[in-house]
Amino acid sequence: MATNGAQEAFSPSDVLGAVMTMRNGEQEDKKKAHEYLESFQKSKAAWGTVIGILQSEAEPEAILFAAITLRGKITYDLSTQVPASELGALRSQLLLLLKHYATGPKPIRVQLCVCLAILAIQMKDWNDVLPSVVQSLSDSPESHACVLDFLRVLPEEVTEGRKITLSEEDLAARTQALLGDNASQVVQLLINYAHSSPAAARNPQLIECITSWLREVPVANIVNSPLLDVVFNGMTSDECSQEASECLCTMLRETGDIDESKDVIQVLFPRVVALKSRIDQVVEEEDTEALKAITKVLATAAECWVVGIAREPAQFKPLVDAVLLCAARDKDRDVIEFTFVFWYELKQYLVLERYIQARVQMVDTYSQLVDILLKHLQYPQPESGNEADLFDGDREQEEKFREFRHQMGDTLKDSCEVMGVTECLGKVLNAIQLWTREYASQVKDTHVPHWQELEAPLFAMRALGRMVDKDESIVLPQLMPLLVQIPSHEKLRFATIMVLGRYTEWTSVHPEYLQPQFNYIVNSFQADSKEIVRAAALSMKFFCTDCKHLLSEQVIQLQTFYDQVLDKLPDTSKEEITEGVANVVAVQPVEETYRLLKLYCDPLVQRLMAKANEATTEEGKLAVADHLQLITIFIQIVVPYVSNGQENPAVKYWQEVFPILSTVLDNFLDFTPICERVCRCWRNMVMSYRTAMAPLLPVMANKLAVGFQASREGCFLWVTSAILREFSEDREHVDQSTTDDIYTFFEAQTTTFLRVMTELQPKELPDVIDDFFRLLIDALLYYPQKLVPSSLLVPIVEASIYALTLEQRDPLSSTLHFLRDLLSYGGRNPASSDSLPEPVAEQIRTIVKTVILQQGESLVKQVLAGMMITFPRDCFADGSGLLLSLFELLPSETTNWVSSTIQLLPQGSVSPVEAEKLMTRIREKLQSEDAGGMRAVRTLLQDFTNTYRRRNVAPRDGLGQLEATRFQFSG
Repeated sequence: MATNGAQEAFSPSDVLGAVMTMRNGEQEDKKKAHEYLESFQKSKAAWGTVIGILQSEAEPEAILFAAITLRGKITYDLSTQVPASELGALRSQLLLLLKHYATGPKPIRVQLCVCLAILAIQMKDWNDVLPSVVQSLSDSPESHACVLDFLRVLPEEVTEGRKITLSEEDLAARTQALLGDNASQVVQLLINYAHSSPAAARNPQLIECITSWLREVPVANIVNSPLLDVVFNGMTSDECSQEASECLCTMLRETGDIDESKDVIQVLFPRVVALKSRIDQVVEEEDTEALKAITKVLATAAECWVVGIAREPAQFKPLVDAVLLCAARDKDRDVIEFTFVFWYELKQYLVLERYIQARVQMVDTYSQLVDILLKHLQYPQPESGNEADLFDGDREQEEKFREFRHQMGDTLKDSCEVMGVTECLGKVLNAIQLWTREYASQVKDTHVPHWQELEAPLFAMRALGRMVDKDESIVLPQLMPLLVQIPSHEKLRFATIMVLGRYTEWTSVHPEYLQPQFNYIVNSFQADSKEIVRAAALSMKFFCTDCKHLLSEQVIQLQTFYDQVLDKLPDTSKEEITEGVANVVAVQPVEETYRLLKLYCDPLVQRLMAKANEATTEEGKLAVADHLQLITIFIQIVVPYVSNGQENPAVKYWQEVFPILSTVLDNFLDFTPICERVCRCWRNMVMSYRTAMAPLLPVMANKLAVGFQASREGCFLWVTSAILREFSEDREHVDQSTTDDIYTFFEAQTTTFLRVMTELQPKELPDVIDDFFRLLIDALLYYPQKLVPSSLLVPIVEASIYALTLEQRDPLSSTLHFLRDLLSYGGRNPASSDSLPEPVAEQIRTIVKTVILQQGESLVKQVLAGMMITFPRDCFADGSGLLLSLFELLPSETTNWVSSTIQLLPQGSVSPVEAEKLMTRIREKLQSEDAGGMRAVRTLLQDFTNTYRRRNVAPRDGLGQLEATRFQFSG
């Protein structure tokens, strides 16, 4: 941000040169130009410079940049940089510029209209805005475009008025003066213009104006005026069909309360339904844009009147049929997506008991919709005839189709809820049987005729999986035998595997169908296709998870299979199949746990050692890290229930493995992914086996302490945090000496961290800061009586203030959460759910207040600086919440700290009037008896810091556009 002393450095020629550099310069020059222009846009000197550029014959791009900059100046800097006595002159200058650019270029004209609208909002004594703008532009035909632009942007800018530094009361008053008091006048202006010529009635600008003012004008005023004909006629015009469609959709959204809008709906309904007659015509003409426009209107009307459809389905049936026709005629899948929301909204009503009659009447509609969806779900027939590339090399189109299919899958589920599972699945069965009758005899090896017609119902069946109850006994018993006989075609086999994986819960209660399906999945691992193998691994996970008890007898054979295929799989598939087999192991008798863990995990550990011995490259080291995740999966899932005092067989096994994991860690302390994966193993051991891990604690704690000191990796703090939680004083079966030892270990880790913080800048260890303050949150929750009185508290608070200089969300969030929790111990509602003895609680309250009295001013400065300048947006709520906690704890002191911080802001960034107004209102709210006084203080600070950031820190508009591309100028 430029200071006042630097303002004279911005000469017009330098600014124009920087603008041209942004368009054509080298990358380094562009960066310097960007920084220069960013400072220029916020400077006081920019006012005169941009107006001078707008009056010049500069390049269009430079003039547009000047107009955008002027918009930013009026939005953010008017109150701090322009005296009230000069506002009238600025208005006159803007009106002259607007008249000069009335005929274009349009981008510049629109920006100037926005400038004038924003100025009008802030000039509280300017009450004849519309007459003065129209008069200054004169009534010549060439000025009409400018008047229409101004009329369009005015409501939009008033709606966005929160960007401007106005109180809620002032903004409400200006809204009424600019919009409410002018609504009828604007409607008449638009009618007069529409009647001025046939071309005017088809002008997209006119319809955009109507759309804009629909936010302010009662929709009945438009519907009962000649403007309704203008909009509906626009639907059939090539010049403005898109604008007319958007306008109608806006109108329709204003009629969502069908009881209040009954009269308006009676006018609109027949005219909207009449659009159905154009559908076949525009489809025949292959006019996709026209079909989109019609579909959007019909679907929006159906969404807005969905309650009426549910109440009176017969009356609204023509509208529903029209929406269905759009979906049916959508050959290229361009418009059906606009109908999805309606089908969902209607389903939400039809499944209610009170609308059961409507549901009965709509079942046939949803049945037809399913037929349409099954057709649209089919893969395309490639124009090239090359079935290996169904989209002829168009990867974007392929990705769009995949996403689109999943959207259609959601609509299939909606249909299923209305029709019933049996009827919907019956359509899938019929489609598969139909294909089998017509084409099964023509299958030769991997050549499958019309396979798309078979794959689509398979995809549909997969999409419906979650809708089908375990006890479905009509359709699935007919379908399941057919699935395992699907021809061996890559797309078909993939689809079948995915279907079988989706129905494993059903199979778990119909065991007679398990073996053929399970064999189909196992055999699929031999396929050459990577897609099929990945699908098989995913389905194997579901089979082993949902049918784990049924597969218990095969647990030994399953290990042999697992060991054979594991090394052939990609990493994600390795994790999926490992999760599956671990679930089968987990349900075996406890007395078998140790033996089965050895059977399954000893080969994994051997692989780990082999990989670690060979890991000299980064790729090799990453392979070690990935393999460690497979061991962690067994730790997460194989958790036998053992009574207290008995040896846990899983812990017994992991005690044997622990030295190997420790050795791997020692050998790769300089490689973060391996450190993180070993720590994840250990953390999950603590979380899975809890106090049964006591025998391993001493050696684990030693490894964590040494590892953190040597590597400064935050992952060692993850495990410390887990230990702290699981062995806290409130846990059963944990003796006091163990708890004391663990807290001593925590203090050692904290001391190490604080020493690191004195040696490095926070930006050098953001992840470690995040992990450390997450650890502190747990320590404060479980050990407040030890942590707060500790000599470590003051350096911890100092470190937290230092950490608030960061600009990354996660470490900031955890730091702010810790500070908010700490402040809670200064009051009567501490973060801990367990109540402390009152003498201890009082001691803690006193210590927290004493520490905050010492550190509070620094803390407030850093939090306010963060909210105004450096914090990511996600941290604003926590920042303002922390300030609110400070106000609640120490209201008078915090008020003084905020005031002194604001006095330190750069001169010109905040006016003395703004600063005084803020502090006055804060004091008023603090003295208020109203329960919402404190919340109001938080809102005041949020609004103030948001305004400061927008005005002085956030980049202004225009620079990105300059760098990205050359502007296109038109009329």
